[in-house]
Amino acid sequence: MWVKICGIRDVETATWVCRAGADAIGLNFYTPSPRSVSVPMATHIVNSLPESVTPIGLFVNHAVAEIREIARSCGLRTLQLHGDESPEYLAELQGFDLIKAFRVSEGAFGVIDDYLGECRRLGVTLWGCLIDAHVKGSFGGTGQRADWEGLQRACKSDWPRLILAGGLTLENVQEGIRQVHPWGVDTASGVESSPGVKEAPRIEAFVQNAKQTNA
Repeated sequence: MWVKICGIRDVETATWVCRAGADAIGLNFYTPSPRSVSVPMATHIVNSLPESVTPIGLFVNHAVAEIREIARSCGLRTLQLHGDESPEYLAELQGFDLIKAFRVSEGAFGVIDDYLGECRRLGVTLWGCLIDAHVKGSFGGTGQRADWEGLQRACKSDWPRLILAGGLTLENVQEGIRQVHPWGVDTASGVESSPGVKEAPRIEAFVQNAKQTNA
């Protein structure tokens, strides 16, 4: 099970994540978020990572030119688009490994099929699709759980790698994996004591619980 811990803001926390055995970290460049990180700090974090851990840049409705510049500065090859980015927007970022986040209301998974169909029409390749809960006015990190039952029914074999997010914690990640059968899992608030403040024991337990569970 592929595991990503999102919202890493310093080298110490990144070290905890690496030691816990996670596969990827998320660097949040959406400045209104309590988990946002500066470009210089993100670069420092990326340079501290072992090759086995992938740094992923999270962006929300940024200008394409700004994303390219941040990715170049930090050495990022994988991008997570967590806003209202269209398939046409993603077409301008081909060459990167792209993860598109879908904040989906309960039972409304048809929008994903429509979006992926348009991506195929445009020749846009997605590395993964991340499913988060829809919370009005928010772009993720709310701790609200996604509609697992609806997602399990809606997921199709031609979707990109399915990454389950939205309200995952060390207590419920195994249940989520067993119910949804994702390719990977992602959490931010689920390993925090307060918004943006990660705890090493929570990270370790989350990664361990996820890795021990078969999808």
